[in-house]
Amino acid sequence: MLHVDPIFAATSAPPPFTVGAVLSETRLDSWLALGLVLAAGLYLYGVYRLRLRGDRWPVARTVFFLGPGLGGIALVTVSGLHAYDTALLSVHMIQHMVLSMVAPIFLALGAPMTLALRTLPLRPRKRLLAIVHSRVARVYSFPLVAFAIFVVNPFVLYFSDLYRYTLEHAWAHELVHAHFIMTGCVFFWPLLGLDPLPGRWPYPARALLMLLSVPFHTVLGLTIMQSSTLFGGDWYPSLNLGWVDPWQDQVVAGGILWAGGEFVSVTMLAVLVVQWVKQSEREARRVDRELDRQEARDRAADAAPA
Repeated sequence: MLHVDPIFAATSAPPPFTVGAVLSETRLDSWLALGLVLAAGLYLYGVYRLRLRGDRWPVARTVFFLGPGLGGIALVTVSGLHAYDTALLSVHMIQHMVLSMVAPIFLALGAPMTLALRTLPLRPRKRLLAIVHSRVARVYSFPLVAFAIFVVNPFVLYFSDLYRYTLEHAWAHELVHAHFIMTGCVFFWPLLGLDPLPGRWPYPARALLMLLSVPFHTVLGLTIMQSSTLFGGDWYPSLNLGWVDPWQDQVVAGGILWAGGEFVSVTMLAVLVVQWVKQSEREARRVDRELDRQEARDRAADAAPA
């Protein structure tokens, strides 16, 4: 990513934000790009292993994981958007939304843990299960804990000196990106994920928790839009970008967080409702089969000679 120190703002600032500039600033040599390629390769290898032994893997899961999941992360970190994430707060907010809300949902719907459990050898599989069922994993994946982390983190980041620090230090900025992804996964995996996790809440409780998360991004977005101070202090004015007004860009950033948060919240609620309906249908079919078996046993008992 392009990280600009105030001393060199005049010489190293990015060009005006255009589609052409975004395309020309794309990079494929970062550690994150390597990690995304590795994750995609391992996932596809797992699917290939299943097919070799005659097992099926839903195509939709692969599409979700590779497309909006890994592809969403790549779109906002590997593409040319990375050149503007410390120059435009609005671009940073797009990254925030995708990394913490959009990509984690589709990574969870890709069920990579289930795929790993079905393809790994016995010893690595046992180690993975031990991690999933460890006390640390249980605590962080507990919905209320995950909810608190998901809601509190943005306020801690943007309303303290921490955000300015991440603008000034490239490693801290990269760490924030990783933190966004991890926070989103911790929150959405127990609510929407298809992987087997301990202590998963029933669907009504999950839906309630999702509804409770909606107002927080709205409040955060409106607060940013109406703020009388610039986030990051004098960082953005010090870049001397003649093609953007930091104050107007901050209003746009708040609007992105507000509108984007509500859109994603409605979408994830829809996904949850679909899962809920499908689970209810499966449970109804299971009950019907059990009733049919019981009826068959009763008929057989009645027909048996006394």
